[in-house]
Formats: sequence, C-alpha cells, structure tokens
Amino acid sequence: MLVLGIDPGTAITGYGLIRETVDGLQIVDYGAIRTPKDLPLSERLLLLHEKLNEIILLHHPQTGAVEKLFFQRNVTTALSVGHARGVVLLAMAQAGIPVYEYTPMQVKEAVVGYGGADKRQVQEMIKALLAMEEIPQPDDAADALAVAVCHLHSARFDQLIAGMGDK
Repeated sequence: MLVLGIDPGTAITGYGLIRETVDGLQIVDYGAIRTPKDLPLSERLLLLHEKLNEIILLHHPQTGAVEKLFFQRNVTTALSVGHARGVVLLAMAQAGIPVYEYTPMQVKEAVVGYGGADKRQVQEMIKALLAMEEIPQPDDAADALAVAVCHLHSARFDQLIAGMGDK
C-alpha cells in the first residue's frame, strides 16, 4: 500500500509517500510545498492544490493520511492550517483517495510509542524506521512521513483486529 502523508500549512505543506513492502517501509518521495508569502491567500491555496495534484498524479497513492488540526493558541495560525487542510482533503477526494486523519498525539504514539514525545524524538524515529542517513528536511516533510507511518501502523493494527474477529 502506498500512503501519502500530509502535514498541512499555508506557507509550507510537508508531504511524504511511503510504501509498505514485505521487507518493511520504503520511502518513495518526500518534501515540502512552499507558497510565496506575497501572494494572496486564494492564490497560495490554488498553488497548493496544483502541487498536490501533481504529486498525486505522479505517484498514484492508494490512501492518504493528514494531520488533524488539534489545538492552536494562535487563531491566525489555526485558520491558516485549516485552509490548507481543506485544500488537501479536497485534492484527495477529487482523486478518489480515501483519507484518514490523525491527531499529533496519535502520530507520536504510533511512531515513538509515547504520545508526549517531542519533535526531535519523532524525527529520530522516522530516520531509524525508514533507514535514512539523516533526519528528513524540512521538519514539515519529516512530520508528513510520520503521519504516513502512523497510518500504516494503524491500518496494520486494524487488519489484525479484523482477522481476530474472523476466528
């Protein structure tokens, strides 16, 4: 299964594509979509949508995983992330990709084993789980890879539970 993980943001949206194989997890691609600050919001969101569509058309992910907007002290930041999340959800829905959403705590729990893990712990674990030589950059890309790993772990767990019900 090929998963597209997304860490949404208006200025920077991280993305990571991970495939689960019989040998483990394999990175297909990762990076960040950046939008210029001097563009109006509508144009930034259009640019984000176009770049996401390019990634989806290039890789044909079977499923998507997006970080949920959990809690933001800064209302402006929350609105900005919310706009980007909407664009991400729209792009995946238009492509017919099922989307799963995870809170930051769920991502940390799935990747590190502790929902209160800090950003550096998550990055180090992503580096180890994906056999990378360095922590992926920028941070948004590392976060997106973590969201994809979270989904793969969650999907595997759900399959195990479903299999237990068949017995």
